Amino acid sequence: MIKNIKLNNFVIGGEKLTILAGPCAIESKDILFKTAEYLKKLTQELNINFVFKSSYDKANRSSISSYRGIGIEKGLELLLQVKKEFELPIVTDIHTEEQASVAAEVADIIQIPAFLCRQTDLLVAAAKTDKIVNIKKGQFLSPYQMKSIANKVIESGNEKIIITDRGVTFGYNNLVSDMRAIPIIQEMGYPVIFDATHSVQLPGGCGESSSGERKFVSILAKSAVAAGANGLFFEVHPNPDEALCDGANMINFQMASQIFRICNDIFHLVREKV
Repeated sequence: MIKNIKLNNFVIGGEKLTILAGPCAIESKDILFKTAEYLKKLTQELNINFVFKSSYDKANRSSISSYRGIGIEKGLELLLQVKKEFELPIVTDIHTEEQASVAAEVADIIQIPAFLCRQTDLLVAAAKTDKIVNIKKGQFLSPYQMKSIANKVIESGNEKIIITDRGVTFGYNNLVSDMRAIPIIQEMGYPVIFDATHSVQLPGGCGESSSGERKFVSILAKSAVAAGANGLFFEVHPNPDEALCDGANMINFQMASQIFRICNDIFHLVREKV
């Protein structure tokens, strides 16, 4: 039985598709607001649960010179403006225990980055905020290993957990998505979100930065929903080719509209036939 995780006026893991989406890293207020406005309108039209995502800091960069974001203070200030202006719940990631309580002042979901998903102190700090904790499954882990990781949050007093899959390391500079991970994790009782844009990333594919294969985002997103995923994660940008971070695997507004629509149809079709 998959737990229903209540967030504001909707449920993650229920009878509606949930989408977490937004720019990879905060670049400017203009990009943040344009994306939030567009995605809110689109998801309202489709009757999809929507959580706005962006990062004030991307600490896991390939190079020390890669763009990381605008920092926690300015970043959370802008995310708070998005939250109030568009009446949207917010998900953002943390990288240190100290960031947990600060981010929780704005975020409705605290996200644990894939590379840090086994960091006990980080998980405990996120749990103690009493916010929903989204644990991204490390590229180096099997789905079965997520049970002990989730237990760190539960044993810290928080059972509001969702788990996001983003592919598994496959050889050099490549990831592969095993759709069996979705039902395996769901059998543990957790709603599963599939990260369709990071799953097409080619880590370190450009030497000192990652590359990606945007053309496969739609295929993987549709496959994940057909496999029973409770939600999807996308990084969306008005012009991904000019983005300062993860542009090669982000999608633009037109792609978002096309993918959201067909994935929502698949989501409801799957549940009608089960």
